[in-house]
Amino acid sequence: MQLQIEIGFEQLIQLAKKLPSQQWMKMKQEVDKQQPFSKNTGDLESFLLNAPTFSKKQIDEIAKTRKAINQWRTK
Repeated sequence: MQLQIEIGFEQLIQLAKKLPSQQWMKMKQEVDKQQPFSKNTGDLESFLLNAPTFSKKQIDEIAKTRKAINQWRTK
């Protein structure tokens, strides 16, 4: 036997706020598992924060190359 109840979003929020902390954490973990973008966003954020960066020497080389290309284009 199944019972279905329609609960408005605001009512759901109020019920969630009344949960004890352990049940709140358990519910939060379950909701986080169901959200496909939350994990991907964390992976992207982690990737961007840990991605390699240019050294000062590389940045100078890029600037020098860009300047040479711009001079070549104006000839």
